Amino acid sequence: MSRVYNFSAGPAALPEEVLRQAQEEMLDWHGAGMSVMEMSHRGREFLSIAEQAEADLRELMGIPDDYRVLFLQGGASSQFAMVPMNLLQGKGSADYINTGSWSKKAIAEAKRYCEVKIAGASPEGVLAVPAAEDLQLDPAAAYVHYTPNETIQGVEFPYVPETGDVPLVADFSSTILSRPVEVSKYGIIYAGAQKNIGPAGLTVVIVRSDLIGEPLPGTPTMFNYATMAEAGSMYNTPPTYAWYLAGLVFQWLKRNGGLEVMAVVNERKAESLYAAIDGSDFYHNPVEPACRSWMNVPFTLADPELDATFLAEAKEAGLVTLKGHRSVGGMRASIYNAMPEEGVQALIQFMAEFERRHG
Repeated sequence: MSRVYNFSAGPAALPEEVLRQAQEEMLDWHGAGMSVMEMSHRGREFLSIAEQAEADLRELMGIPDDYRVLFLQGGASSQFAMVPMNLLQGKGSADYINTGSWSKKAIAEAKRYCEVKIAGASPEGVLAVPAAEDLQLDPAAAYVHYTPNETIQGVEFPYVPETGDVPLVADFSSTILSRPVEVSKYGIIYAGAQKNIGPAGLTVVIVRSDLIGEPLPGTPTMFNYATMAEAGSMYNTPPTYAWYLAGLVFQWLKRNGGLEVMAVVNERKAESLYAAIDGSDFYHNPVEPACRSWMNVPFTLADPELDATFLAEAKEAGLVTLKGHRSVGGMRASIYNAMPEEGVQALIQFMAEFERRHG
């Protein structure tokens, strides 16, 4: 069976080149006589993999020397708790910007540890982000948290909030590595791996060094950034195989021109898909154009009764996992780095043909 075009929001498609390399190295990594998943995380072979992965990520993202890179477990959802645990540092409140499902989950978790002030929110009944000038930021807040891209709603910030001396924290799970990012604007960037980094099970946290070391009393050892930073993310056994695969993805990105090239390709993919949707009366994207995601493109059909037929016929055409999140319905095409332009064009052609037959 030939490989399908997988539009899943996560776990998402991985570059075929990376999968083939992993396949070739599955039984014997570089003459070690064993698979990476069998290696001790303390052994020199795996330490070399880990060090190379961090070096490549630092190069790709231009991460300054005064930032630590942590390779953790627990998904981005664990960071919803770890961020306040590590950043409150004696302050009683934090600012959150609410733009969708993942923002709301982060807010709900933070309320367990501090007063949460909503510094801005999507306008009522509109899929968009608040205007930069409308944000109400508290200069005494411990930090400002936002979600640059809401995977479910397909809403993306077209700007980076200016927070002055207050650390900016961002859940970059859906957009990390899709384009260049000025890391120095952030106190913390965190991301679950299963969209643009690698397989599920790994979480990358990029944290400015001065924000490490003063966790809330009672913070579990495993949730203390200092614990993980001092141990090189190996206080306990890390997700070694996911870390290795992430490293292969970083090398693939470097071979393919880095994040500047990815940005050009990703913008082109998104623009072509939105153009196909906007040029049709049969399909509709509900997001304000200025806030549309490059990575997650939700759309609905004029007749919802055709949803099941659309999904079934798309699968027959080798286009899978296009069903929208259960909370919003419709369709969603996630077009991360590993989705080739040919896959997006195949979806556009299928949509046009489906409309011709069913419109």
